[in-house]
Amino acid sequence: MTGRDPLAPVTANVTGTRPVPDTRPGRLVLGITLFRPRPDQVERVRTLASAGFAAVIAFDNGGLPAGTADQLARAGVTLLSAGTNLGIAEALNRIAAAARAAGAGTLLLLDQDAEPPADLAAALLAARDRLREAGIPAAVVGPAPGPAQGHKAPAYPPRPGAPERDGLAPVQFLATSGSLIDLDAFARVGPFRGDFFIDGVELEWCFRAWSLGYGCYLARAVAIPHRVGGGTIRAFGITMPRQPLFRMGTYLRNAVYAWRLPHVPLRWKLAQAAYLPLQAGLYWADSGFRPAVLLRLLAAARDGALGRLGPPRGLPEVAPRDRTRALPRDLP
Repeated sequence: MTGRDPLAPVTANVTGTRPVPDTRPGRLVLGITLFRPRPDQVERVRTLASAGFAAVIAFDNGGLPAGTADQLARAGVTLLSAGTNLGIAEALNRIAAAARAAGAGTLLLLDQDAEPPADLAAALLAARDRLREAGIPAAVVGPAPGPAQGHKAPAYPPRPGAPERDGLAPVQFLATSGSLIDLDAFARVGPFRGDFFIDGVELEWCFRAWSLGYGCYLARAVAIPHRVGGGTIRAFGITMPRQPLFRMGTYLRNAVYAWRLPHVPLRWKLAQAAYLPLQAGLYWADSGFRPAVLLRLLAAARDGALGRLGPPRGLPEVAPRDRTRALPRDLP
């Protein structure tokens, strides 16, 4: 690592690259996380840069070729990078910090796979405003999960004891991609857990928000497709994403660790205690009952119980920035 400020925009030696512009309080900034994006995903980001947001901030978690960085910079995207894979949680935190420093009041988060409907930002802002008018503090408002062929859509369990209002359903948690974050609430709730790295990040944060009096709400009137994993595993009435082993291990580790957190509801902990062994067993069966897979899953559960968090084993390597072509995408 050099002494360079990781929050400073990456200019990639492009003339005319714009830093995050000054924005008036309450303006909306778009934040996008990147990891080895395909050319079509890069083009989607470039299109979003012209959609009228106060600013578009992307965080490169590794694998973005220099030529692609140039293209994004010319399109007006402020590109942040630390030169290594910091994980989704830290990428989101740095985007939020940059947006907050620029004076933004709200932050719409997307990942590189997201295909948001044209009215997503307007619909979520309107939903946030309805909650404010009703005196309901909300940390995040997100769209309903839409179908994506070959992928399991996430399910957002309802928040017990919190009433639905005007098509806005209180839920235990929401996926970060597609969600509108209130940056004042974010400052009070605190950042996403960087040591969770990638899986369970939004779940822990939303439980923390609820514990501090800030709700998480699903706007039924707008939807966005979600793609998790490389297909699905189905057995015994259970459907779960098929993911690389390091992702499954990180999910299991973080879920076990969450049992230690006081702001995670007991009801959720008990449900997970029953559900996690089933998921691990199905994943192992899907691998062909390979002993090495079982040992990795058991080690992940042990690490969660012992609080051994941080970057997971088996993480794909970050490609050098001077590569001239887009690389295959390893993080589904």
